[in-house]
Order: sequence, then C-alpha cells, then structure tokens
Amino acid sequence: MKETLSSIAERTGYSITTVSRALSGQAEKYRISEKARKEIAEEARRCNYSPNIIARNLRTNKTNTIGLILPSVANPYFADLSSVIISEAHRNGYTTIVTDSMESEDNQKANIAMLVSRRVDGIIAAPCGDNPALLEEINKTNIPVILVDRPFKDSHLPHVTTNNYTGGFDATNHLIRNGHKRIACIQGVKTSVPNRKRVAGYMDALKRVGLEENAVVVGNEFSLQNGYLETKLLLNSKPAPTAIFTLSNTIGLGAIKAIREAGLRIPEDISLVVFDNNIYMDYLIPPITRVSQPVEEMAKLAVKLLFESIESDKRLSTQIELAPELIARDSVMNLLP
Repeated sequence: MKETLSSIAERTGYSITTVSRALSGQAEKYRISEKARKEIAEEARRCNYSPNIIARNLRTNKTNTIGLILPSVANPYFADLSSVIISEAHRNGYTTIVTDSMESEDNQKANIAMLVSRRVDGIIAAPCGDNPALLEEINKTNIPVILVDRPFKDSHLPHVTTNNYTGGFDATNHLIRNGHKRIACIQGVKTSVPNRKRVAGYMDALKRVGLEENAVVVGNEFSLQNGYLETKLLLNSKPAPTAIFTLSNTIGLGAIKAIREAGLRIPEDISLVVFDNNIYMDYLIPPITRVSQPVEEMAKLAVKLLFESIESDKRLSTQIELAPELIARDSVMNLLP
C-alpha cells in the first residue's frame, strides 16, 4: 500500500496539513513544534514515504527550486556565501541551482535564461557588470530577484551587502595608524560596486591625512593572477610601497606568492591587509590582517527576503547594508618610532 499524508497523519495523530507542512520544510514558518516535526519525520522515514513532488508542484505552480548566480564559484568567498544559501534553501524545502558567470555578462545572460526556462521560484544573484536592466525586468514580470554582495548603482532591486566603503576606509586607516604612508591598493573588477566603494574608502582615508598624492590603485580582477602580477610590478616600482591593501582574498593570496618569490618577509619588509575573511588566513605565516564581511548573516538575509517575496507574491524594495569588521593579526608592521 502506498503511503500518503493521510496515513502518516492517522498514525502520528497530527492533521494532514501539519504533516504536509512539516515534511515540506515549513515547520518553522507555521510554528510547528520541534517535537511534532521530529515525530512526523521519523514516521515518514520508517514507512519510506516519498512525496509526489511533481504533482504537488503542478497544483501550486511552483518548482521548489531557486537559482543562484555567482561571478566565480572558485573564489573561496563566494563558495562560503553559496554554502549558506544552499543550506538555508534546503532547510526551507527548496533545491538550489548554482550557476557561475565567470565574471562574463554574456554568461550571466545565458544563466538567467536557463533559470527562467527551469521555472525557478526565485533568483539570488551576485551579478557581474553594471547593467541591472535584465534582472530588473525578470524581477518585475516573472521571478523575484534578490541581489547579494553586489548591488547595482542606482537600481531599486532589493539587496543585502556589506558597507564596503567603511571596510576600505578602516583597512587603510589601520595601516596609516601604524605609520605607513606609501600604501598601494590592488583592486578587483572595476565595474563592481563593492570594488568602487572599497577604493573610495581607501582614497578618503589617505585624503584625511594628506596622503592622497601617494595613492596607487592598480589591478582589474578578483583573481590570484591579478594579485600576483600587480604585486610583482609594485615591488619593482620606485619608491616601492611599504604596505599593500588587496581588495579580495584571492588577490591577497597572489600578492603573498609574489612577495615570497621576491625574498621579502611579511610584515618585516612589507605589510599586507586583505579584504574578505576566511579561516585559512589564520593558518598562514604570519596570520593575515583582514576585513571580515558577515557572510552568514548576508546569505541568510538574502534567502529570507527571497522567500518573503515568493510567498507573498510581492516585489520588495528592501536594501540592507551590514557592517564589516577589521580583524587585526600579524601582517602589519608598526613603523612609528
């Protein structure tokens, strides 16, 4: 005999509605107790209950899938971000289709088209490029869209991001407070709003103490190679910087490789501060001073906003900016007498 919601409800003593909500990952939303959820889940496992997802989706006109668009799955920062988003979506009974634009707007357009054809119920995107038109149109007419990490300038799309300006300012100011006057900045993708704001924070920190003429901003990718090549050039410039501020962890790793190949030591010969946090930063020698973004909170808020929009069938205009944190370690030398 095929197991049904009705038979599970009869044996557990809960209503069919409660059983359905518990097994579809909506226990928290409908305030179903943990005890009830566990009893229902245990009974479903015991009798090998398999829900008819296709039939349910046809009734609700939903696929219980969301799309996630990332600019680089290889970047540890975006890997961490996607891990939380996938976990949160799963907790809510949804499957996540992950796509990688590889920082290409053409790839991004193809990814969006694929997700729309798969009839996803919503999209979370860390977009590349600076044109929001396609995602705005999708959000308006078909599928709710929430931006995470990378908002567009002058767009009304809902987003969750970090205060990148503050992060850039605080990192540069930390170097200045330690006596550094020649601070180079290796940036990522120039069109990225987070990149622009980090550079603005860097510039304003230098201007505040009259060091704007010493500003050096180089680079064009959030990549290991960009960090490696630009650091090679900076170390051979005259005068060479006493400190480097890299605008991502990947750029930072490339910089470290170039510094070591030059036979230099961090921080004795050159100081380093990196934007982005990852646990491996504390396992490097020396541990790296960095700007930490609240990745988990950012991801959870993006998922929460998306499901709010899906369930209410309303488009949101919520735009949230979270505070970064400067984590001081051992990669900055104090040059003050």
